[in-house]
Amino acid sequence: CPECLKVIDATHYAENGKVYLTKTCPEHGEFKDLYFGDVDLYLKCEDYYYGDEAGLSNPQTRMTGECPSACGICDAHASHTGLGNIDLTNRCNLKCPVCFANSDAAGYVYELSWEQIVSSLQAFRDMKPVAGRAIQFSGGEPTLHPRLPDAIAKAKEMGFSHIQIATNAIRIGTEPDYVKQLEDAGLDDLYFQFDGVSDEIYRKTRGREGLWDIKQKAIEAVRGTRMKIILVPTILRGINDHQVGAITQFAIERVDAIAGICYQPVAFTGRIDETKRLAQRYTLADMAIDVGEQTGITRTPDDWFPLSCVQPFSRALSTIRGSQTMTMSCHPHCSLGTYLFVGDDGVAVPMSRFFEIESLLATFNKIAERYSKSRFKLFQKIRAFSDLRSIFKSDQAPTGMTFQKFLHTLNGMIDKKVGRGKAGEATFKTLMVAGMHFMDAYNYDTARSQRCVVHFCDPDGKMYPFCTYNSGPVYRSKVEPKFAVTPDEWRARNAAGGNH
Repeated sequence: CPECLKVIDATHYAENGKVYLTKTCPEHGEFKDLYFGDVDLYLKCEDYYYGDEAGLSNPQTRMTGECPSACGICDAHASHTGLGNIDLTNRCNLKCPVCFANSDAAGYVYELSWEQIVSSLQAFRDMKPVAGRAIQFSGGEPTLHPRLPDAIAKAKEMGFSHIQIATNAIRIGTEPDYVKQLEDAGLDDLYFQFDGVSDEIYRKTRGREGLWDIKQKAIEAVRGTRMKIILVPTILRGINDHQVGAITQFAIERVDAIAGICYQPVAFTGRIDETKRLAQRYTLADMAIDVGEQTGITRTPDDWFPLSCVQPFSRALSTIRGSQTMTMSCHPHCSLGTYLFVGDDGVAVPMSRFFEIESLLATFNKIAERYSKSRFKLFQKIRAFSDLRSIFKSDQAPTGMTFQKFLHTLNGMIDKKVGRGKAGEATFKTLMVAGMHFMDAYNYDTARSQRCVVHFCDPDGKMYPFCTYNSGPVYRSKVEPKFAVTPDEWRARNAAGGNH
């Protein structure tokens, strides 16, 4: 219930080609919301779900009631960590109207000490059966934390194979030397706030002038480094949904530096009138439709798949490596995406046009089953991958694509030593175009939160799924005050050399 947060029954139903959710709280009445903007795409997503994983073999707590009452993470959680999140600070150099974290507006300062950063990293590395491998430093604005480069270097030292920051990129676009500090520390990716391609958009979504120029300077600063950018646009219907195609084309033209886009439909916090909410609600299906209509590159639903569809690939990779690897066993309605391969002529082609995705996933399943007791290092060394040649449509592939280049590119997606730097020159240029719709109290689904693969860690080492930390029970509002100090206390601590 959006009012009292009691867990209540809900119904999904189709109406006029879309999927709606309705639920009734005995105390606060009925609520209706748009859940998915296309019923065919909704059903297709369910076809690409391959079951739950085992969750954690060392859960931190036991389920004592209904999900999500026992975070975290409890023994009923159905997924291990795909991406670990550590909020370094709640301080920010923006006051965005659309911020789910309420950054820099809470009246207190929540900022991790060096010891808390290290212990949080260790908590992810101690997770079983799969140790945390991908970590994101977030906030607030993580570049404001004085020890961010040290935290990146420490994560690399501790064995994290993929390190990124979620940033508005203001410091990167205004301090020319700072990007080199991040690269030298070992940063892999920048999860880069990017709501559109005009300053007018940023005035509305971020409340500040001049951000468009800063964003462009930041992107140019990252180009030429080994780091990559994932653009992260927050999309609001009637504000910037008309620029979804322009954002996609912007990324294609800079695919040397931009590895992907992660569209984030806005989540509504607080009370909002149902009429206004239904008019402004933007779903993952709307994103897919808009990308296709505004660029002409993709077709809906043919070229779009849920993130959970990669489970066969992950399971095959576990077989190849001889040990369990991170598996994205999230709910099929959490995310939606397509993979674009950019040809030598600059034209982007969805992978689904030149590969039979269904057969591809079936082949990965076959590899996982057939070679369960074997170990392999590279895809080219696996006999079973010769099966893929029969489902490769060379006549529909992007310009310059060959079957061998495709296999080599798959290697590059797994091993950054292959996919980046000099060794990456032979890999094909790819762009992931995806969306992840974080829940709010109006469209909340406990089945999604129970399968969440994005996990936050608090300074005590306790874990929370993203959509219980930032929505639903909003554990963030309980965690941050516990460890926060007043602004005056923070200034005194910082002046005395805090966070060291």
